[in-house]
Amino acid sequence: QVQLVESGGGLVQAGGSLNLSCAASGRTSSKYAMGWFRQAPGKEHEFVATISWIGGRTYYADSVKGRFTISRDNAKNTAYLQMDSLKPEDTAVYYCAADMNSGSYSYTVEAGKYDYWGQGTQVTVSS
Repeated sequence: QVQLVESGGGLVQAGGSLNLSCAASGRTSSKYAMGWFRQAPGKEHEFVATISWIGGRTYYADSVKGRFTISRDNAKNTAYLQMDSLKPEDTAVYYCAADMNSGSYSYTVEAGKYDYWGQGTQVTVSS
């Protein structure tokens, strides 16, 4: 089992920044891709960004490209999502996820391929 805990959410004005963290614990000996997703009220679950275990391969949703940056520190079993130039439409609960079958060099876009999910952290961007 792997446990994921997100932190760093909060309330910020439009144009501001937040840095989310996702700490993994438990059976983290595998090499796994990590991803961030979000869900706004009344909207579907949405892919945000993903990163491979090594090599720093990343992929972003068009809606956040150029504004958000995903990174990870494998020694700390932690992934990050730096969110800049935030917009009111970024308001959502943000979830991190781990794909324990990705291997070392692949990232994962499909939500259905992730094995573990965090409990989510609320991000609210005021206009």
